[in-house]
Amino acid sequence: MTNEQAIATATDNFYTALNTLFTGDGQPMKEAWDHTDNVTYMGPDGLYLIGWTQIERMWDTVAALKLGGRVNPQQLHTVSGVDMALITCIEAGENEINGKIEAVSIRSSTAFHKKHDTWKVVAHQTDLLRYL
Repeated sequence: MTNEQAIATATDNFYTALNTLFTGDGQPMKEAWDHTDNVTYMGPDGLYLIGWTQIERMWDTVAALKLGGRVNPQQLHTVSGVDMALITCIEAGENEINGKIEAVSIRSSTAFHKKHDTWKVVAHQTDLLRYL
Protein backbone atom coordinates (compact mmCIF):
# COMPACT_ATOMS: atom_id res chain seq x y z
CA MET A 1 0.00 0.00 0.00
CA THR A 2 1.36 3.44 -0.90
CA ASN A 3 1.55 6.25 1.67
CA GLU A 4 -1.31 8.01 -0.13
CA GLN A 5 -3.50 4.90 0.13
CA ALA A 6 -2.58 4.39 3.79
CA ILE A 7 -3.40 8.03 4.60
CA ALA A 8 -6.74 7.73 2.79
CA THR A 9 -7.50 4.60 4.81
CA ALA A 10 -6.54 6.35 8.07
CA THR A 11 -8.80 9.27 7.14
CA ASP A 12 -11.69 6.92 6.35
CA ASN A 13 -11.10 5.14 9.66
CA PHE A 14 -11.14 8.46 11.53
CA TYR A 15 -14.53 9.47 10.11
CA THR A 16 -15.94 5.98 10.61
CA ALA A 17 -14.76 6.22 14.22
CA LEU A 18 -16.35 9.68 14.58
CA ASN A 19 -19.70 8.39 13.37
CA THR A 20 -19.41 5.37 15.65
CA LEU A 21 -18.67 7.78 18.52
CA PHE A 22 -22.04 9.43 17.87
CA THR A 23 -23.70 6.07 18.72
CA GLY A 24 -21.98 5.98 22.12
CA ASP A 25 -18.96 3.80 21.28
CA GLY A 26 -15.70 5.71 21.72
CA GLN A 27 -13.30 2.79 21.29
CA PRO A 28 -12.69 3.15 17.52
CA MET A 29 -11.90 6.86 17.99
CA LYS A 30 -9.43 6.02 20.75
CA GLU A 31 -7.77 3.51 18.43
CA ALA A 32 -7.42 6.16 15.69
CA TRP A 33 -5.27 8.40 17.92
CA ASP A 34 -1.62 8.28 18.94
CA HIS A 35 -1.48 7.89 22.73
CA THR A 36 1.30 10.38 23.51
CA ASP A 37 1.69 13.54 25.57
CA ASN A 38 2.08 15.77 22.51
CA VAL A 39 -1.26 15.10 20.75
CA THR A 40 -3.67 18.05 20.58
CA TYR A 41 -7.41 18.56 20.19
CA MET A 42 -9.25 21.81 19.46
CA GLY A 43 -12.79 20.74 18.75
CA PRO A 44 -16.25 22.09 18.01
CA ASP A 45 -16.95 22.44 21.74
CA GLY A 46 -14.19 25.04 22.19
CA LEU A 47 -11.88 22.79 24.19
CA TYR A 48 -8.11 22.98 23.74
CA LEU A 49 -6.57 19.77 25.06
CA ILE A 50 -2.96 18.62 25.06
CA GLY A 51 -1.92 15.04 25.76
CA TRP A 52 -3.63 11.71 25.35
CA THR A 53 -4.90 11.52 28.96
CA GLN A 54 -7.04 14.65 28.52
CA ILE A 55 -8.17 13.71 25.02
CA GLU A 56 -9.15 10.17 26.01
CA ARG A 57 -11.36 11.51 28.82
CA MET A 58 -12.98 13.94 26.39
CA TRP A 59 -13.82 11.11 23.93
CA ASP A 60 -15.45 9.19 26.81
CA THR A 61 -17.56 12.26 27.60
CA VAL A 62 -18.58 12.79 23.97
CA ALA A 63 -19.45 9.11 23.51
CA ALA A 64 -21.75 9.30 26.54
CA LEU A 65 -23.70 12.13 24.85
CA LYS A 66 -24.77 9.76 22.03
CA LEU A 67 -25.13 12.70 19.66
CA GLY A 68 -26.55 10.58 16.86
CA GLY A 69 -26.43 11.65 13.25
CA ARG A 70 -23.57 11.41 10.82
CA VAL A 71 -20.70 13.64 9.66
CA ASN A 72 -18.66 13.12 6.50
CA PRO A 73 -15.63 14.92 5.08
CA GLN A 74 -16.24 17.04 1.99
CA GLN A 75 -13.75 19.00 -0.12
CA LEU A 76 -11.03 16.74 1.28
CA HIS A 77 -7.47 17.96 0.68
CA THR A 78 -4.35 16.03 1.69
CA VAL A 79 -0.75 17.18 2.06
CA SER A 80 1.67 14.44 3.01
CA GLY A 81 5.31 13.61 3.55
CA VAL A 82 7.18 10.51 4.57
CA ASP A 83 5.73 10.26 8.08
CA MET A 84 3.34 13.22 8.47
CA ALA A 85 0.09 14.10 6.75
CA LEU A 86 -2.37 16.98 7.05
CA ILE A 87 -5.98 16.54 6.02
CA THR A 88 -8.25 19.56 5.62
CA CYS A 89 -11.94 19.37 4.80
CA ILE A 90 -15.44 20.51 5.58
CA GLU A 91 -17.14 18.20 8.07
CA ALA A 92 -20.77 18.15 6.97
CA GLY A 93 -23.80 16.31 8.28
CA GLU A 94 -26.01 16.45 11.34
CA ASN A 95 -26.30 15.54 15.00
CA GLU A 96 -29.38 15.09 17.14
CA ILE A 97 -29.39 17.06 20.39
CA ASN A 98 -32.32 16.52 22.79
CA GLY A 99 -34.48 15.30 19.92
CA LYS A 100 -33.61 18.23 17.66
CA ILE A 101 -31.64 17.79 14.43
CA GLU A 102 -28.67 20.18 14.28
CA ALA A 103 -26.76 20.80 11.05
CA VAL A 104 -22.99 20.41 10.97
CA SER A 105 -20.84 22.30 8.46
CA ILE A 106 -17.44 23.16 9.91
CA ARG A 107 -13.87 23.46 8.69
CA SER A 108 -11.53 20.81 10.02
CA SER A 109 -7.87 19.88 9.96
CA THR A 110 -6.44 16.58 11.13
CA ALA A 111 -2.75 15.74 11.36
CA PHE A 112 -1.53 12.16 11.16
CA HIS A 113 1.87 10.74 12.10
CA LYS A 114 3.20 7.46 10.76
CA LYS A 115 4.75 5.31 13.46
CA HIS A 116 5.61 1.62 12.99
CA ASP A 117 3.85 1.63 9.58
CA THR A 118 0.59 2.86 11.13
CA TRP A 119 -0.92 6.33 10.64
CA LYS A 120 -2.39 7.79 13.85
CA VAL A 121 -4.06 11.12 14.60
CA VAL A 122 -1.80 13.56 16.45
CA ALA A 123 -3.90 16.73 16.11
CA HIS A 124 -7.49 17.63 15.28
CA GLN A 125 -8.94 21.14 15.03
CA THR A 126 -12.38 22.37 13.94
CA ASP A 127 -14.60 25.41 13.92
CA LEU A 128 -17.02 25.79 16.81
CA LEU A 129 -20.55 24.38 16.82
CA ARG A 130 -23.02 26.67 18.59
CA TYR A 131 -25.04 23.81 20.09
CA LEU A 132 -22.06 22.31 21.93
